[in-house]
Amino acid sequence: MNWDDDPTDSPAAEPPAGAAAERLVGSVADREDQAVEAALRPKDLDEFIGQEKVREQLDLVLRAARARGATADHVLLSGAPGLGKTTLSMIIAAEMGAPIRITSGPAIQHAGDLAAILSSLQEGEVLFLDEIHRMSRPAEEMLYMAMEDFRVDVIVGKGPGATAIPLELPPFTLVGATTRAGLLPPPLRDRFGFTAHMEFYEPVELERVIHRSAHLLDVGIEPEGAAEIAGRSRGTPRIANRLLRRVRDYAQVKADGFITREIAGAALKVYEVDGRGLDRLDRGVLEALLKLFAGGPVGLSTLAVAVGEERETVEEVAEPFLVREGLLARTPRGRVATPAAWAHLGLTPPGTGPAGNGQQDLFGT
Repeated sequence: MNWDDDPTDSPAAEPPAGAAAERLVGSVADREDQAVEAALRPKDLDEFIGQEKVREQLDLVLRAARARGATADHVLLSGAPGLGKTTLSMIIAAEMGAPIRITSGPAIQHAGDLAAILSSLQEGEVLFLDEIHRMSRPAEEMLYMAMEDFRVDVIVGKGPGATAIPLELPPFTLVGATTRAGLLPPPLRDRFGFTAHMEFYEPVELERVIHRSAHLLDVGIEPEGAAEIAGRSRGTPRIANRLLRRVRDYAQVKADGFITREIAGAALKVYEVDGRGLDRLDRGVLEALLKLFAGGPVGLSTLAVAVGEERETVEEVAEPFLVREGLLARTPRGRVATPAAWAHLGLTPPGTGPAGNGQQDLFGT
C-alpha cells in the first residue's frame, strides 16, 4: 500500500470548499486517513506497490549513494495527491538510514522560517518539503544556495547596516513534492538531481494494494471484491484504502464481515460511488450538463449555478476526473459532454432518437 500523508502540523493543500470537503472519493487526506495510512505505509522499496519505473530509477540512485558513502541527490516527486509521494520520501530516509524532517511549502512564509529548519538539520538527514511550489519567493531563493552549496546567508540587521552572515549546512537530501510541477521556477527544478512523475495506478495494481491493506486490517476479502473496489478507486491508492474501510464497515454490519463482489457493490451504492468511481458531485455535473443544457457547450459559471456549487469546486474538484475519464471536454465555447457521458447515465443524445433527423423541435422532442 502506498499513498501520500499530509502531516497534521503542516497543511499541504487548501481543503476544498462545500460538498467537496467530505467526498469519499476525494484524494486529499483527512485525519482518519492519516491515522490509518501511518499503520499501512510500506517501509521499503520492495514493499512499495506500483510506480515500477520510479521505483527502479530511485533504487539505483539510493544504491549508488550508499556505495559512495554520500548523501543521496535531491529528489523531486510530482503527481496527483494520494499516489505515494510522502511514502516514497519516508522510504528514501529509511533506505539511507537517515532521519526525516517533514514540513510543507505553505508553512514556510519567510526566509527565516526556512533558515531555522535548515540550520537544525543533521548530516545526511532527509528534508521532505510537501507542496514545494507554494513556498514563498524569499524562502525559495534561499533554498537555491542551500541545495547547491549547502550554505545559506543569514541577514542580520536592517537597512545600510545589514550584514550577511554565511552559515554552513551539513550535507542533506531535499525531497520536494508537488501536485503542480509547472508552477516550480526552472532554477529550483534544475537543482534536483532526480525527478519523477507519479502516474495513476492501473486496477490490477490497486487490487494488490487492497489485498495488502485488507491483510493488515485483518479483513477477509475475495479477489472479485478487491477488483470491484479497485475499479471505483480512480487510480489512487488513498481512495482505494478509504473505500475498503467503508466496505469493511458495511460488511461487518450487514453481512458476516467477509467482502465479496456483491457486498462491495452494495456498500458503495450506499455511499453513492458508481462503477466508474463517480460520486454525487460528479454525476450532478454530468446530469446538469446533459439534461439542462443538452450536452453543452455551456459556460463554467452557468454550470456551477445549475449544480449548486461554487465555480472553483466544479472546475478543480469534479472536472479533472471527468475529463480524464473522457466524460467531459473543455472547449473555447464551454463545457461539452462526450458520447461516453450520455452512455454512462443511460441517456440518449438529442437528434439520435427514433426520428433520426438530427434536429429538435421547439420543445426539444
